[in-house]
Amino acid sequence: MTPTAAVDALVIGAGPVGLFQVFELGLLGIHAHVVDSLPEPGGQCIELYADKPIYDIPATKVCTGRELIARLMAQIEPFKADFHLDQQVNVVERQGDGRFRVETSRGTQLLAKTIVIAGGVGSFQPRRLKIDGIKAFEGTQLFYRAPDAGTLKGKQAIVIGDADAALECAIGLVQQQAQVTLMHRRDEFKAAPATIDEVQRLRASGRLQFVAAQATGIEQAGGRLIALQVTAADGSQPALPLDALIVLTGLSPKLGPIADWGLALERKQLVVDTASFETNTPGIFAVGDVNTYPGKKKLILCGFHEATLAAFGAAAHVFPGQPLHLEYTTTSPRLHRALGVVTPAP
Repeated sequence: MTPTAAVDALVIGAGPVGLFQVFELGLLGIHAHVVDSLPEPGGQCIELYADKPIYDIPATKVCTGRELIARLMAQIEPFKADFHLDQQVNVVERQGDGRFRVETSRGTQLLAKTIVIAGGVGSFQPRRLKIDGIKAFEGTQLFYRAPDAGTLKGKQAIVIGDADAALECAIGLVQQQAQVTLMHRRDEFKAAPATIDEVQRLRASGRLQFVAAQATGIEQAGGRLIALQVTAADGSQPALPLDALIVLTGLSPKLGPIADWGLALERKQLVVDTASFETNTPGIFAVGDVNTYPGKKKLILCGFHEATLAAFGAAAHVFPGQPLHLEYTTTSPRLHRALGVVTPAP
């Protein structure tokens, strides 16, 4: 377990609103640590619509989810946030001095003056196969995300799924010279048209196999997974040999441990005061899809507004008793220095 680190602010969630929260905190001189259950920043933007267009980001005619996250990451770069990815916050406990002791699923321990929950609709967890005995192979032969490039070269891999993540994984494995079988219960896909076209091209060339079936069991030998038992669309029940099984059937959002932190909830969302988006626990704020209040709209641009006011609310806990003045990035020399902006000499 890592030693406890004292931090100004903890942002839970690295989606677009969580990333913009880092920016707004940074403008006020507050350094942020960020925890997210996914292995990379981006939240829903990356996991659910990475390459789909978004049209309602101010001053941006159109961008994909992936492009939006890249721009937000570039925007917050001057503030050098610390990211703790692929882990979730399990414990939040208020201490006698008003700070919060935080512990994650990976043993990261932080002592934060303030917390902003920007967890969207909850932490995303992969939809797991429900087959007896298969959990024992998780992380060695069973994976719920695309494996690192080159690790399955020459191996037999089965990829289960029908959306972009599964099809892109299958294409990538073929390019890495793996022997790939793509499997879904129907010969229909929900991916981007260009991705589907590439899958069909690889199928036609014989470089990618497709099976319309559902997984029903496993075969193992010598402590290793050697085959996946399936029931095919034609009623047959073959066993498909494999070295690796990659299951990319989507993610399921779960509110998770947040529900146990004593925060006021309404329909699994956190109730906030819209003056600062503070919860019923002083020092803990909630922004984005995870919160609720009269008139709430689940839009990214609304989350940006919430993050701005939450930053000012959080500042009162980070800098208690200190006056806080509104400064404009257009004219403030302090903000220019923080952002690395070179101001021309008069």
